[in-house]
Amino acid sequence: MKKLFSFTGLIVVLSMILAACAPAATPAPTMAPAATALPEPTATPMPEPTEAPQSIVDIAVADGRFTTLVTALQAAGLVETLQGEGPFTVFAPTDEAFAKLPSGTVEALLNDPEQLKAILLYHVVAGKVMASDAKMINEAETASGEMIVITSQGEMLKINDSQVILADVEASNGVIHAIDAVLLPPQKNVLDVAAENGSFTTLLAAIQAAGLEDVLKGAGPFTVFAPSDEAFAKLPAGTVESLLNDPEQLKNILLYHVTAGKLMASDVIASDYLTMANSESAKIKTDMGKAYIDTAEIVATDVEAGNGVIHVIDSVILPGKTVVDIAVNDGRFTTLVAALDAAGLVETLQGEGPFTVFAPTDDAFAKLPAGTVEALLQDIPQLTSILLYHVAPGDLLAADVTAADYLATAQGESARIKVEDGKAYINEAQIIITDIQAANGVIHVIDTVILPGNTIVDVLVNDGRFTTLVAAVQAAELVDALSGEGPLTVFAPTDEAFAKLPAGTVEALLQDIPALTNILLYHVADGAVKAADVVQLPSVDTLAGQPVSIKVEDGKVYINEAQVIIADIVTSNGIIHVIDAVLLPPQ
Repeated sequence: MKKLFSFTGLIVVLSMILAACAPAATPAPTMAPAATALPEPTATPMPEPTEAPQSIVDIAVADGRFTTLVTALQAAGLVETLQGEGPFTVFAPTDEAFAKLPSGTVEALLNDPEQLKAILLYHVVAGKVMASDAKMINEAETASGEMIVITSQGEMLKINDSQVILADVEASNGVIHAIDAVLLPPQKNVLDVAAENGSFTTLLAAIQAAGLEDVLKGAGPFTVFAPSDEAFAKLPAGTVESLLNDPEQLKNILLYHVTAGKLMASDVIASDYLTMANSESAKIKTDMGKAYIDTAEIVATDVEAGNGVIHVIDSVILPGKTVVDIAVNDGRFTTLVAALDAAGLVETLQGEGPFTVFAPTDDAFAKLPAGTVEALLQDIPQLTSILLYHVAPGDLLAADVTAADYLATAQGESARIKVEDGKAYINEAQIIITDIQAANGVIHVIDTVILPGNTIVDVLVNDGRFTTLVAAVQAAELVDALSGEGPLTVFAPTDEAFAKLPAGTVEALLQDIPALTNILLYHVADGAVKAADVVQLPSVDTLAGQPVSIKVEDGKVYINEAQVIIADIVTSNGIIHVIDAVLLPPQ
Protein backbone atom coordinates (compact mmCIF):
# COMPACT_ATOMS: atom_id res chain seq x y z
CA MET A 1 0.00 0.00 0.00
CA LYS A 2 1.25 3.53 -0.67
CA LYS A 3 0.46 6.94 0.76
CA LEU A 4 -1.69 9.24 -1.31
CA PHE A 5 -0.46 12.55 0.06
CA SER A 6 2.93 13.75 1.29
CA PHE A 7 2.51 15.11 4.81
CA THR A 8 5.21 16.44 7.10
CA GLY A 9 5.34 15.16 10.63
CA LEU A 10 3.69 18.43 11.65
CA ILE A 11 0.13 17.12 11.71
CA VAL A 12 1.03 14.50 14.30
CA VAL A 13 3.09 17.02 16.25
CA LEU A 14 0.24 19.53 16.34
CA SER A 15 -2.05 17.11 18.16
CA MET A 16 0.69 16.61 20.73
CA ILE A 17 1.17 20.34 21.05
CA LEU A 18 -2.48 20.96 21.93
CA ALA A 19 -1.98 19.11 25.21
CA ALA A 20 1.41 20.72 25.82
CA CYS A 21 0.27 24.31 25.44
CA ALA A 22 -1.49 24.83 28.80
CA PRO A 23 -1.01 28.32 30.33
CA ALA A 24 2.30 28.63 32.17
CA ALA A 25 2.50 29.94 35.67
CA THR A 26 5.64 32.05 35.05
CA PRO A 27 4.79 35.58 33.85
CA ALA A 28 7.03 37.54 31.49
CA PRO A 29 8.77 40.82 32.30
CA THR A 30 7.55 44.22 31.20
CA MET A 31 8.49 44.97 27.58
CA ALA A 32 8.40 48.73 27.55
CA PRO A 33 7.59 51.57 29.87
CA ALA A 34 4.42 52.35 27.88
CA ALA A 35 3.09 48.75 28.14
CA THR A 36 0.08 47.80 30.30
CA ALA A 37 1.31 44.67 32.13
CA LEU A 38 -1.13 41.91 33.07
CA PRO A 39 -0.87 39.87 36.30
CA GLU A 40 2.52 39.50 37.94
CA PRO A 41 5.00 40.76 35.32
CA THR A 42 8.70 40.91 36.13
CA ALA A 43 9.99 44.45 36.06
CA THR A 44 12.82 44.16 33.54
CA PRO A 45 12.65 47.18 31.19
CA MET A 46 13.43 47.05 27.51
CA PRO A 47 16.33 49.04 26.07
CA GLU A 48 15.46 52.68 25.58
CA PRO A 49 13.65 53.18 22.26
CA THR A 50 15.35 55.14 19.49
CA GLU A 51 13.88 58.36 18.27
CA ALA A 52 12.84 56.81 14.96
CA PRO A 53 9.43 55.00 15.04
CA GLN A 54 9.85 51.25 15.62
CA SER A 55 7.83 48.64 13.77
CA ILE A 56 6.54 45.45 15.34
CA VAL A 57 9.57 43.57 13.99
CA ASP A 58 12.02 46.23 15.25
CA ILE A 59 10.60 45.95 18.77
CA ALA A 60 10.71 42.14 18.73
CA VAL A 61 14.34 42.19 17.56
CA ALA A 62 15.42 44.80 20.07
CA ASP A 63 13.69 43.12 23.03
CA GLY A 64 15.81 39.96 22.98
CA ARG A 65 13.13 37.61 24.28
CA PHE A 66 11.62 36.85 20.89
CA THR A 67 14.63 35.41 19.08
CA THR A 68 12.75 32.26 18.03
CA LEU A 69 9.81 34.28 16.78
CA VAL A 70 12.09 36.59 14.80
CA THR A 71 13.93 33.60 13.29
CA ALA A 72 10.58 32.05 12.37
CA LEU A 73 9.37 35.30 10.75
CA GLN A 74 12.54 35.39 8.66
CA ALA A 75 12.20 31.73 7.63
CA ALA A 76 8.55 32.23 6.65
CA GLY A 77 9.28 35.42 4.70
CA LEU A 78 7.04 37.57 6.89
CA VAL A 79 9.51 40.19 8.14
CA GLU A 80 8.75 42.66 5.38
CA THR A 81 5.02 42.13 5.85
CA LEU A 82 5.15 42.97 9.57
CA GLN A 83 7.37 45.96 8.86
CA GLY A 84 4.66 47.27 6.56
CA GLU A 85 2.08 49.95 7.18
CA GLY A 86 -0.44 47.75 8.92
CA PRO A 87 -1.76 48.29 11.44
CA PHE A 88 -1.36 44.80 12.91
CA THR A 89 -2.04 43.18 16.25
CA VAL A 90 0.51 40.48 16.99
CA PHE A 91 0.15 37.91 19.75
CA ALA A 92 3.84 37.21 20.19
CA PRO A 93 5.05 33.95 21.80
CA THR A 94 8.21 34.41 23.86
CA ASP A 95 11.23 32.16 23.54
CA GLU A 96 9.95 30.33 26.62
CA ALA A 97 6.64 29.75 24.84
CA PHE A 98 8.41 28.15 21.87
CA ALA A 99 10.53 26.09 24.26
CA LYS A 100 7.36 24.38 25.53
CA LEU A 101 6.86 22.71 22.15
CA PRO A 102 7.94 19.07 21.87
CA SER A 103 11.61 18.55 21.09
CA GLY A 104 12.40 19.03 17.41
CA THR A 105 9.17 20.87 16.61
CA VAL A 106 10.74 24.28 15.97
CA GLU A 107 13.42 22.74 13.76
CA ALA A 108 10.77 20.86 11.77
CA LEU A 109 8.76 24.04 11.30
CA LEU A 110 11.78 26.03 10.16
CA ASN A 111 12.20 23.43 7.42
CA ASP A 112 8.54 23.72 6.34
CA PRO A 113 8.03 27.42 5.49
CA GLU A 114 4.42 27.00 4.35
CA GLN A 115 3.27 25.34 7.55
CA LEU A 116 5.34 27.80 9.57
CA LYS A 117 3.79 30.75 7.74
CA ALA A 118 0.28 29.44 8.43
CA ILE A 119 1.05 29.15 12.15
CA LEU A 120 2.64 32.61 12.37
CA LEU A 121 -0.25 34.29 10.53
CA TYR A 122 -2.54 32.66 13.09
CA HIS A 123 -0.86 35.00 15.61
CA VAL A 124 -1.72 38.16 13.61
CA VAL A 125 -4.99 40.13 13.54
CA ALA A 126 -5.63 43.04 11.19
CA GLY A 127 -5.98 46.42 12.92
CA LYS A 128 -4.70 47.75 16.21
CA VAL A 129 -6.55 45.86 18.95
CA MET A 130 -5.62 47.05 22.43
CA ALA A 131 -6.22 44.83 25.48
CA SER A 132 -9.26 46.85 26.48
CA ASP A 133 -10.74 46.30 23.01
CA ALA A 134 -9.93 42.58 23.09
CA LYS A 135 -11.83 42.18 26.35
CA MET A 136 -14.97 43.41 24.62
CA ILE A 137 -15.03 40.62 22.00
CA ASN A 138 -15.17 36.82 22.07
CA GLU A 139 -13.23 35.99 18.92
CA ALA A 140 -11.23 37.53 16.10
CA GLU A 141 -10.28 36.50 12.58
CA THR A 142 -6.56 36.04 12.07
CA ALA A 143 -4.45 36.72 8.99
CA SER A 144 -4.53 32.97 8.28
CA GLY A 145 -8.33 33.20 7.88
CA GLU A 146 -9.07 31.20 11.02
CA MET A 147 -10.64 32.39 14.24
CA ILE A 148 -9.04 32.75 17.65
CA VAL A 149 -11.08 32.63 20.86
CA ILE A 150 -10.66 35.54 23.28
CA THR A 151 -11.65 35.23 26.94
CA SER A 152 -11.07 37.53 29.88
CA GLN A 153 -11.59 37.34 33.61
CA GLY A 154 -10.66 40.36 35.65
CA GLU A 155 -7.22 41.46 34.50
CA MET A 156 -6.46 38.12 32.84
CA LEU A 157 -6.73 37.91 29.05
CA LYS A 158 -6.48 34.60 27.17
CA ILE A 159 -6.13 33.86 23.48
CA ASN A 160 -7.29 30.28 22.91
CA ASP A 161 -5.42 28.46 25.70
CA SER A 162 -2.50 30.89 25.98
CA GLN A 163 -2.34 33.72 28.48
CA VAL A 164 -1.41 37.27 27.56
CA ILE A 165 1.42 38.02 29.98
CA LEU A 166 2.14 41.53 28.69
CA ALA A 167 -0.27 43.74 26.77
CA ASP A 168 -0.34 46.92 24.71
CA VAL A 169 3.27 47.21 23.57
CA GLU A 170 2.67 49.84 20.92
CA ALA A 171 4.63 49.99 17.68
CA SER A 172 4.56 52.37 14.73
CA ASN A 173 2.45 49.90 12.76
CA GLY A 174 0.36 48.25 15.44
CA VAL A 175 0.54 46.61 18.84
CA ILE A 176 2.14 43.55 20.42
CA HIS A 177 0.68 41.36 23.15
CA ALA A 178 3.18 38.84 24.55
CA ILE A 179 1.75 35.35 25.16
CA ASP A 180 3.04 32.35 27.09
CA ALA A 181 2.25 29.60 24.55
CA VAL A 182 2.34 29.18 20.78
CA LEU A 183 -1.10 29.39 19.17
CA LEU A 184 -1.96 26.50 16.89
CA PRO A 185 -4.46 26.84 14.05
CA PRO A 186 -7.25 24.28 14.07
CA GLN A 187 -6.35 21.19 12.11
CA LYS A 188 -8.20 20.14 8.99
CA ASN A 189 -10.82 17.45 9.53
CA VAL A 190 -11.26 14.39 7.34
CA LEU A 191 -13.76 16.22 5.12
CA ASP A 192 -11.41 19.18 4.62
CA VAL A 193 -8.60 16.82 3.63
CA ALA A 194 -10.86 14.94 1.21
CA ALA A 195 -12.12 18.19 -0.31
CA GLU A 196 -8.59 19.54 -0.85
CA ASN A 197 -7.57 16.35 -2.62
CA GLY A 198 -10.24 16.71 -5.30
CA SER A 199 -10.75 12.98 -5.90
CA PHE A 200 -13.74 12.55 -3.59
CA THR A 201 -16.45 14.83 -4.99
CA THR A 202 -19.08 12.07 -5.08
CA LEU A 203 -18.26 10.94 -1.56
CA LEU A 204 -18.52 14.49 -0.23
CA ALA A 205 -21.82 15.05 -2.02
CA ALA A 206 -23.14 11.79 -0.53
CA ILE A 207 -22.00 12.76 2.98
CA GLN A 208 -23.82 16.06 2.63
CA ALA A 209 -26.99 14.39 1.31
CA ALA A 210 -26.95 11.90 4.20
CA GLY A 211 -26.56 14.64 6.80
CA LEU A 212 -23.22 13.34 8.06
CA GLU A 213 -21.13 16.49 7.58
CA ASP A 214 -21.32 17.66 11.18
CA VAL A 215 -20.54 14.17 12.46
CA LEU A 216 -17.36 13.81 10.38
CA LYS A 217 -16.25 17.32 11.21
CA GLY A 218 -16.50 16.44 14.89
CA ALA A 219 -13.78 15.54 17.35
CA GLY A 220 -13.69 11.86 16.38
CA PRO A 221 -11.28 10.35 15.90
CA PHE A 222 -12.53 8.50 12.83
CA THR A 223 -10.99 6.08 10.37
CA VAL A 224 -12.58 6.60 6.96
CA PHE A 225 -12.29 4.14 4.09
CA ALA A 226 -12.91 6.65 1.32
CA PRO A 227 -14.10 5.49 -2.12
CA SER A 228 -12.69 7.72 -4.84
CA ASP A 229 -14.83 9.17 -7.61
CA GLU A 230 -13.64 6.28 -9.78
CA ALA A 231 -14.86 3.82 -7.14
CA PHE A 232 -18.36 5.34 -7.22
CA ALA A 233 -18.26 5.25 -11.03
CA LYS A 234 -18.00 1.44 -10.86
CA LEU A 235 -21.52 1.19 -9.41
CA PRO A 236 -24.33 0.33 -11.84
CA ALA A 237 -25.73 3.27 -13.76
CA GLY A 238 -28.23 5.27 -11.72
CA THR A 239 -27.13 3.83 -8.37
CA VAL A 240 -25.59 7.03 -7.04
CA GLU A 241 -28.58 9.10 -8.10
CA SER A 242 -30.94 6.62 -6.46
CA LEU A 243 -28.96 6.67 -3.22
CA LEU A 244 -28.90 10.46 -3.11
CA ASN A 245 -32.69 10.29 -3.06
CA ASP A 246 -32.71 7.73 -0.23
CA PRO A 247 -30.87 9.42 2.67
CA GLU A 248 -31.41 6.57 5.16
CA GLN A 249 -29.97 3.88 2.92
CA LEU A 250 -27.19 6.23 1.87
CA LYS A 251 -26.36 6.98 5.50
CA ASN A 252 -26.15 3.27 6.32
CA ILE A 253 -23.77 2.70 3.40
CA LEU A 254 -21.56 5.67 4.28
CA LEU A 255 -21.35 4.68 7.94
CA TYR A 256 -20.17 1.26 6.75
CA HIS A 257 -17.08 3.11 5.47
CA VAL A 258 -16.26 4.60 8.90
CA THR A 259 -14.94 3.03 12.09
CA ALA A 260 -14.23 4.63 15.43
CA GLY A 261 -10.68 5.51 16.41
CA LYS A 262 -7.62 6.49 14.43
CA LEU A 263 -6.45 3.22 12.89
CA MET A 264 -3.30 3.50 10.83
CA ALA A 265 -2.61 0.95 8.10
CA SER A 266 -0.67 -1.30 10.48
CA ASP A 267 -3.64 -1.36 12.86
CA VAL A 268 -6.08 -2.15 10.05
CA ILE A 269 -4.20 -5.11 8.61
CA ALA A 270 -3.66 -6.53 12.10
CA SER A 271 -7.43 -7.07 12.33
CA ASP A 272 -9.65 -9.82 10.96
CA TYR A 273 -12.75 -7.66 11.10
CA LEU A 274 -13.52 -4.05 11.92
CA THR A 275 -16.77 -2.94 13.51
CA MET A 276 -18.05 -0.10 11.37
CA ALA A 277 -20.11 2.90 12.45
CA ASN A 278 -23.34 1.25 11.23
CA SER A 279 -22.60 -1.61 13.71
CA GLU A 280 -21.83 -4.21 11.04
CA SER A 281 -18.40 -5.78 10.58
CA ALA A 282 -16.18 -5.46 7.53
CA LYS A 283 -13.64 -8.15 6.66
CA ILE A 284 -9.94 -7.21 6.45
CA LYS A 285 -7.56 -9.39 4.51
CA THR A 286 -4.21 -9.20 2.77
CA ASP A 287 -3.35 -11.08 -0.39
CA MET A 288 -0.26 -10.86 -2.58
CA GLY A 289 0.92 -7.76 -0.76
CA LYS A 290 -2.39 -5.96 -1.20
CA ALA A 291 -4.87 -5.11 1.55
CA TYR A 292 -8.65 -5.32 1.22
CA ILE A 293 -11.69 -4.28 3.21
CA ASP A 294 -14.44 -6.64 2.10
CA THR A 295 -13.88 -6.75 -1.67
CA ALA A 296 -12.40 -3.24 -2.01
CA GLU A 297 -8.65 -2.82 -2.33
CA ILE A 298 -7.07 -0.24 -0.06
CA VAL A 299 -5.02 1.72 -2.59
CA ALA A 300 -3.66 4.52 -0.37
CA THR A 301 -3.21 4.68 3.38
CA ASP A 302 -2.54 6.89 6.36
CA VAL A 303 -3.85 10.18 5.02
CA GLU A 304 -3.95 11.99 8.36
CA ALA A 305 -6.38 14.68 9.44
CA GLY A 306 -6.91 16.53 12.68
CA ASN A 307 -9.77 14.21 13.67
CA GLY A 308 -8.69 10.92 12.18
CA VAL A 309 -7.20 9.19 9.19
CA ILE A 310 -8.29 8.32 5.65
CA HIS A 311 -7.54 5.15 3.71
CA VAL A 312 -8.53 5.31 0.05
CA ILE A 313 -10.37 2.33 -1.49
CA ASP A 314 -11.07 1.47 -5.11
CA SER A 315 -14.67 0.27 -4.68
CA VAL A 316 -17.73 1.17 -2.67
CA ILE A 317 -18.35 -1.44 0.05
CA LEU A 318 -21.92 -2.35 0.87
CA PRO A 319 -23.46 -3.39 4.21
CA GLY A 320 -26.41 -5.73 4.65
CA LYS A 321 -24.44 -8.98 4.74
CA THR A 322 -26.15 -11.78 6.67
CA VAL A 323 -24.35 -14.24 8.91
CA VAL A 324 -24.32 -16.67 5.98
CA ASP A 325 -22.88 -14.08 3.59
CA ILE A 326 -20.06 -13.38 6.02
CA ALA A 327 -19.32 -17.07 6.53
CA VAL A 328 -19.23 -17.62 2.76
CA ASN A 329 -17.03 -14.59 2.04
CA ASP A 330 -14.61 -15.24 4.89
CA GLY A 331 -13.09 -18.38 3.42
CA ARG A 332 -12.42 -20.15 6.72
CA PHE A 333 -15.87 -21.73 7.06
CA THR A 334 -16.27 -23.84 3.92
CA THR A 335 -17.29 -26.96 5.87
CA LEU A 336 -19.82 -25.05 7.95
CA VAL A 337 -21.30 -23.47 4.84
CA ALA A 338 -21.55 -26.87 3.15
CA ALA A 339 -23.25 -28.30 6.25
CA LEU A 340 -25.75 -25.42 6.42
CA ASP A 341 -26.56 -25.95 2.77
CA ALA A 342 -27.03 -29.71 3.24
CA ALA A 343 -29.28 -29.16 6.27
CA GLY A 344 -31.41 -26.59 4.44
CA LEU A 345 -30.56 -23.87 6.98
CA VAL A 346 -29.09 -21.26 4.63
CA GLU A 347 -32.40 -19.50 4.04
CA THR A 348 -33.18 -19.58 7.76
CA LEU A 349 -29.89 -17.90 8.68
CA GLN A 350 -30.33 -15.36 5.92
CA GLY A 351 -33.60 -14.33 7.53
CA GLU A 352 -34.36 -11.37 9.73
CA GLY A 353 -33.07 -12.92 12.94
CA PRO A 354 -31.23 -11.72 14.86
CA PHE A 355 -29.05 -14.77 15.40
CA THR A 356 -25.89 -15.38 17.40
CA VAL A 357 -23.79 -18.00 15.63
CA PHE A 358 -20.86 -19.82 17.18
CA ALA A 359 -19.06 -20.70 13.97
CA PRO A 360 -16.57 -23.58 13.90
CA THR A 361 -13.73 -23.04 11.44
CA ASP A 362 -12.64 -25.63 8.90
CA ASP A 363 -9.85 -26.52 11.34
CA ALA A 364 -12.48 -27.13 14.03
CA PHE A 365 -14.37 -29.59 11.81
CA ALA A 366 -11.07 -31.26 10.94
CA LYS A 367 -10.65 -32.20 14.63
CA LEU A 368 -13.66 -34.56 14.44
CA PRO A 369 -12.93 -38.26 13.98
CA ALA A 370 -12.29 -39.30 10.40
CA GLY A 371 -15.50 -39.79 8.45
CA THR A 372 -17.68 -37.85 10.93
CA VAL A 373 -18.42 -34.93 8.62
CA GLU A 374 -19.24 -37.25 5.72
CA ALA A 375 -21.55 -39.29 7.94
CA LEU A 376 -23.34 -36.18 9.20
CA LEU A 377 -23.91 -34.94 5.66
CA GLN A 378 -25.85 -38.17 5.12
CA ASP A 379 -27.83 -37.84 8.38
CA ILE A 380 -29.69 -34.57 7.96
CA PRO A 381 -31.73 -34.70 11.22
CA GLN A 382 -28.61 -35.18 13.33
CA LEU A 383 -26.68 -32.61 11.28
CA THR A 384 -29.50 -30.08 11.73
CA SER A 385 -29.55 -30.69 15.48
CA ILE A 386 -25.79 -30.10 15.73
CA LEU A 387 -25.88 -26.95 13.61
CA LEU A 388 -28.78 -25.45 15.56
CA TYR A 389 -26.81 -26.13 18.75
CA HIS A 390 -24.34 -23.53 17.45
CA VAL A 391 -27.05 -20.86 17.16
CA ALA A 392 -28.64 -18.76 19.91
CA PRO A 393 -31.53 -16.39 19.39
CA GLY A 394 -30.78 -12.68 19.68
CA ASP A 395 -27.84 -10.44 18.92
CA LEU A 396 -25.43 -11.39 21.72
CA LEU A 397 -22.10 -9.61 21.71
CA ALA A 398 -19.12 -11.04 23.58
CA ALA A 399 -19.97 -9.06 26.72
CA ASP A 400 -23.45 -10.58 26.73
CA VAL A 401 -22.13 -14.08 26.15
CA THR A 402 -19.51 -14.02 28.89
CA ALA A 403 -22.01 -12.58 31.35
CA ALA A 404 -24.05 -15.79 31.08
CA ASP A 405 -23.51 -19.21 32.66
CA TYR A 406 -25.54 -21.00 30.03
CA LEU A 407 -27.08 -20.00 26.71
CA ALA A 408 -30.29 -21.45 25.33
CA THR A 409 -29.60 -22.60 21.77
CA ALA A 410 -31.91 -22.86 18.79
CA GLN A 411 -31.65 -26.66 19.08
CA GLY A 412 -33.36 -26.47 22.50
CA GLU A 413 -30.50 -27.53 24.77
CA SER A 414 -28.29 -25.19 26.76
CA ALA A 415 -24.59 -24.63 26.13
CA ARG A 416 -22.21 -23.84 28.98
CA ILE A 417 -20.28 -20.55 28.97
CA LYS A 418 -17.17 -20.12 31.07
CA VAL A 419 -14.14 -17.84 31.23
CA GLU A 420 -10.76 -19.19 32.36
CA ASP A 421 -7.41 -17.39 32.29
CA GLY A 422 -8.87 -14.65 30.14
CA LYS A 423 -10.22 -17.09 27.55
CA ALA A 424 -13.90 -17.69 26.88
CA TYR A 425 -15.40 -21.08 26.12
CA ILE A 426 -18.73 -22.46 24.98
CA ASN A 427 -18.81 -26.03 26.25
CA GLU A 428 -15.29 -27.26 25.44
CA ALA A 429 -14.76 -24.95 22.44
CA GLN A 430 -12.68 -21.78 22.81
CA ILE A 431 -14.16 -18.61 21.36
CA ILE A 432 -11.23 -17.29 19.32
CA ILE A 433 -12.80 -14.32 17.48
CA THR A 434 -15.76 -12.34 18.76
CA ASP A 435 -18.31 -9.78 17.62
CA ILE A 436 -18.32 -10.19 13.84
CA GLN A 437 -21.51 -8.24 13.32
CA ALA A 438 -23.84 -8.96 10.42
CA ALA A 439 -27.03 -7.31 9.26
CA ASN A 440 -29.04 -10.05 11.00
CA GLY A 441 -26.89 -11.02 13.95
CA VAL A 442 -23.39 -11.67 15.18
CA ILE A 443 -20.78 -14.39 14.71
CA HIS A 444 -18.31 -15.67 17.29
CA VAL A 445 -15.65 -18.00 15.89
CA ILE A 446 -14.88 -21.20 17.82
CA ASP A 447 -12.06 -23.71 17.51
CA THR A 448 -14.07 -26.90 18.12
CA VAL A 449 -17.43 -28.27 17.01
CA ILE A 450 -19.80 -28.44 19.99
CA LEU A 451 -22.19 -31.34 20.24
CA PRO A 452 -25.66 -31.53 21.81
CA GLY A 453 -27.08 -34.63 23.49
CA ASN A 454 -25.73 -33.93 26.97
CA THR A 455 -27.86 -35.49 29.69
CA ILE A 456 -28.46 -34.01 33.11
CA VAL A 457 -25.53 -36.02 34.45
CA ASP A 458 -23.26 -34.97 31.58
CA VAL A 459 -24.00 -31.31 32.27
CA LEU A 460 -23.39 -31.66 36.00
CA VAL A 461 -20.09 -33.47 35.40
CA ASN A 462 -18.85 -31.00 32.77
CA ASP A 463 -19.86 -27.88 34.66
CA GLY A 464 -17.33 -28.31 37.46
CA ARG A 465 -19.44 -26.71 40.20
CA PHE A 466 -21.30 -29.90 41.17
CA THR A 467 -18.55 -32.35 42.18
CA THR A 468 -20.21 -33.23 45.49
CA LEU A 469 -23.60 -33.75 43.87
CA VAL A 470 -22.06 -35.93 41.16
CA ALA A 471 -20.23 -38.02 43.79
CA ALA A 472 -23.49 -38.45 45.69
CA VAL A 473 -25.40 -39.46 42.55
CA GLN A 474 -22.72 -42.03 41.79
CA ALA A 475 -22.73 -43.38 45.36
CA ALA A 476 -26.52 -43.71 45.28
CA GLU A 477 -26.33 -45.42 41.87
CA LEU A 478 -28.65 -42.83 40.30
CA VAL A 479 -26.46 -42.07 37.27
CA ASP A 480 -28.48 -44.29 34.92
CA ALA A 481 -31.77 -42.88 36.20
CA LEU A 482 -30.63 -39.28 35.64
CA SER A 483 -29.14 -40.17 32.26
CA GLY A 484 -32.32 -41.86 31.03
CA GLU A 485 -34.93 -40.61 28.63
CA GLY A 486 -36.76 -38.50 31.19
CA PRO A 487 -37.66 -35.75 31.05
CA LEU A 488 -36.75 -34.76 34.58
CA THR A 489 -36.32 -31.52 36.46
CA VAL A 490 -33.38 -31.39 38.87
CA PHE A 491 -32.84 -28.76 41.54
CA ALA A 492 -29.05 -28.99 41.70
CA PRO A 493 -27.14 -27.82 44.80
CA THR A 494 -23.65 -26.49 44.06
CA ASP A 495 -20.54 -27.56 45.96
CA GLU A 496 -20.93 -24.39 48.02
CA ALA A 497 -24.46 -25.45 48.90
CA PHE A 498 -23.22 -28.80 50.23
CA ALA A 499 -20.46 -26.99 52.15
CA LYS A 500 -23.17 -25.19 54.18
CA LEU A 501 -24.24 -28.49 55.77
CA PRO A 502 -22.92 -29.27 59.25
CA ALA A 503 -19.43 -30.76 59.29
CA GLY A 504 -19.42 -34.48 58.57
CA THR A 505 -22.93 -34.55 57.06
CA VAL A 506 -21.84 -35.35 53.52
CA GLU A 507 -19.47 -38.07 54.70
CA ALA A 508 -22.21 -39.60 56.85
CA LEU A 509 -24.69 -39.59 53.96
CA LEU A 510 -22.20 -41.30 51.66
CA GLN A 511 -22.19 -44.12 54.21
CA ASP A 512 -26.02 -44.19 54.45
CA ILE A 513 -27.15 -44.88 50.91
CA PRO A 514 -30.92 -45.14 51.62
CA ALA A 515 -30.91 -41.72 53.32
CA LEU A 516 -28.68 -40.27 50.61
CA THR A 517 -30.94 -41.65 47.87
CA ASN A 518 -34.03 -40.17 49.51
CA ILE A 519 -32.39 -36.73 49.76
CA LEU A 520 -31.23 -36.82 46.14
CA LEU A 521 -34.66 -37.85 44.85
CA TYR A 522 -36.10 -34.97 46.87
CA HIS A 523 -34.22 -32.74 44.38
CA VAL A 524 -35.83 -34.36 41.31
CA ALA A 525 -39.28 -33.83 39.78
CA ASP A 526 -40.91 -35.70 36.96
CA GLY A 527 -41.18 -33.78 33.67
CA ALA A 528 -39.32 -30.78 32.29
CA VAL A 529 -40.56 -27.81 34.30
CA LYS A 530 -39.12 -24.49 33.18
CA ALA A 531 -38.77 -21.51 35.50
CA ALA A 532 -41.79 -19.76 33.98
CA ASP A 533 -43.91 -22.74 34.98
CA VAL A 534 -42.23 -23.26 38.35
CA VAL A 535 -43.12 -19.79 39.59
CA GLN A 536 -46.81 -20.43 38.81
CA LEU A 537 -46.93 -23.40 41.18
CA PRO A 538 -47.19 -23.46 44.98
CA SER A 539 -45.28 -26.73 45.10
CA VAL A 540 -43.81 -29.52 42.98
CA ASP A 541 -43.98 -33.24 43.70
CA THR A 542 -40.57 -34.90 43.85
CA LEU A 543 -39.47 -38.47 43.14
CA ALA A 544 -38.95 -38.91 46.89
CA GLY A 545 -42.74 -38.83 47.22
CA GLN A 546 -42.76 -35.52 49.09
CA PRO A 547 -43.39 -32.10 47.56
CA VAL A 548 -41.10 -29.08 47.70
CA SER A 549 -42.66 -25.65 48.19
CA ILE A 550 -42.18 -22.78 45.75
CA LYS A 551 -42.30 -19.10 46.55
CA VAL A 552 -41.29 -15.87 44.86
CA GLU A 553 -40.09 -12.92 46.95
CA ASP A 554 -38.59 -9.67 45.65
CA GLY A 555 -38.13 -11.24 42.25
CA LYS A 556 -36.24 -14.23 43.67
CA VAL A 557 -37.44 -17.83 43.42
CA TYR A 558 -37.08 -20.22 46.34
CA ILE A 559 -37.46 -24.00 46.52
CA ASN A 560 -38.21 -24.53 50.21
CA GLU A 561 -35.53 -22.19 51.66
CA ALA A 562 -33.03 -22.63 48.83
CA GLN A 563 -32.74 -19.83 46.27
CA VAL A 564 -32.70 -20.66 42.56
CA ILE A 565 -29.52 -18.93 41.33
CA ILE A 566 -29.46 -20.27 37.75
CA ALA A 567 -32.61 -21.38 35.95
CA ASP A 568 -33.48 -23.32 32.82
CA ILE A 569 -30.31 -25.23 31.94
CA VAL A 570 -31.91 -27.38 29.27
CA THR A 571 -30.39 -30.81 28.64
CA SER A 572 -31.26 -33.65 26.31
CA ASN A 573 -33.37 -35.33 29.02
CA GLY A 574 -34.63 -32.51 31.18
CA ILE A 575 -33.94 -29.24 32.94
CA ILE A 576 -31.60 -28.19 35.72
CA HIS A 577 -32.26 -25.31 38.11
CA VAL A 578 -29.25 -24.50 40.28
CA ILE A 579 -29.90 -23.83 43.98
CA ASP A 580 -27.73 -22.43 46.76
CA ALA A 581 -28.69 -24.87 49.53
CA VAL A 582 -29.32 -28.60 49.88
CA LEU A 583 -33.00 -29.54 50.17
CA LEU A 584 -33.75 -31.81 53.11
CA PRO A 585 -37.03 -33.78 53.17
CA PRO A 586 -39.18 -33.35 56.25
CA GLN A 587 -38.61 -36.01 58.92
